[in-house]
Amino acid sequence: MAVKMPSVGLQLMHRLLRISTSGQRGLRSRDARECRRETRTVSTFPVKCNESKGDSSDPSPPSAGLPSGRALPYKRMRPLSPLERISSLLPRDALSPEVLQLRERDQQDPEEDGNIRVSGTQVEAHGATPVEEDDPETPRAPDAAAETSASPALPGESPLAFGELLVAEYRKKGRVEFRKMFELQTGASMQSSWGVVPHDDVAGRPAGRFVKTNRGVRILVRRASLEDYALYMKRGPAIAYPKDASAMLMMMDVTEGDRVLESGSGSGAMSLFLSRAVGCKGSVLSVEVREDHHRRAVLNYNRWRASWSVRRGEEWPDNVQFHIADLAEASPLLAAQGFHAVALDLIHPQLVLPAVVPHLHLGAVCAVYLANVTQVMDLLEGLRCLALPLLCERIVEVPIRDWVVAPALQKDGRYCVRKDPVLDQDREEVSAEEHPAFGSIPYIARPHPEQMSHTAFLVKLRKCVG
Repeated sequence: MAVKMPSVGLQLMHRLLRISTSGQRGLRSRDARECRRETRTVSTFPVKCNESKGDSSDPSPPSAGLPSGRALPYKRMRPLSPLERISSLLPRDALSPEVLQLRERDQQDPEEDGNIRVSGTQVEAHGATPVEEDDPETPRAPDAAAETSASPALPGESPLAFGELLVAEYRKKGRVEFRKMFELQTGASMQSSWGVVPHDDVAGRPAGRFVKTNRGVRILVRRASLEDYALYMKRGPAIAYPKDASAMLMMMDVTEGDRVLESGSGSGAMSLFLSRAVGCKGSVLSVEVREDHHRRAVLNYNRWRASWSVRRGEEWPDNVQFHIADLAEASPLLAAQGFHAVALDLIHPQLVLPAVVPHLHLGAVCAVYLANVTQVMDLLEGLRCLALPLLCERIVEVPIRDWVVAPALQKDGRYCVRKDPVLDQDREEVSAEEHPAFGSIPYIARPHPEQMSHTAFLVKLRKCVG
């Protein structure tokens, strides 16, 4: 909206405009010099900013500790533009409503803009270490206020205690970049390339929470499952992987109260799976020919039981008996015993079957874990030559394929937008609000680039008579 003024007023406005423009240049250069001097002064003194403007608990002014005549940058008024200087000289009635609104807003903005500039300058002056950029797919760690206001613990939910086995996990862009199993101990720390987490900060907190390292990276801390323990515990020989162990348990149809024979013990992974399957009423006899493997299996078994007692407040069933013996010559060990199932993880299982089959219940299953197909052929040839009452029902391999399913992203990091499908004109139009057919963001799905390769062949043998 133009303001009608006489010619004398226009000449006066042009003259004021030239004067203010030349003065503005000098003012800007002077302000720049003063700003540089004050920035050097502020960087040598601690700056304390209140979180809220209405907080009057600290009576000291913001410029406390600075030389006299000096004030923090956010207390200085920013220089006015030529238009603002001219509008301030004109009477209020001669200004349009739009100009009045801009003037009122500018009178409130300088202090807020100054606070923003000071906070940014303070971070640079003190040399704060920048925190890594947050991953949009990783949930944010709750702050202390959120933890205190969280809902009370559910029945049966217990906080983390010293002596438990935990897993620390860091994910970035949907992929696991770091995973480590550790035992919670007093005064210890969890070390990683993404920072350090003291164990004392984790103890007493609920499981499944994100904690921050000393570098500001959020890491998920949760209790270790039996699968995690089998994969990350200390090993002697190779273990029976959880995917194969679960398939063997299904083959043998192990239930609570069964008595199962295992050979060899290895690192103790299969012993733990069998121990949980048979429960308190059942038992497992684990035989290992090598003393070092036997010792490692016993240590892993006892460590899991100790962690379980701290975690649940009850004892893990002590239902596994470990023995050092050659199963092919262990007839006195198996005397007067019957087994509902047998699990064999040996290089030459056909050599021990003549000593095992007489102690296997009729109709029971012997599951054999073999690394390569030549061992499978040797086993079948041994069954044919020995004429044992065993029927080979299945020879399987258990593959697992991981997939990546995530929202589709553009190159600039923004989500893609799904285009609505074009419906036939003959088809009756349906309201999108009543029956939404699609979401707004499409998803991509592809096999994970890191896949688990071949682990073993599983042979299912069943005892039967003709």
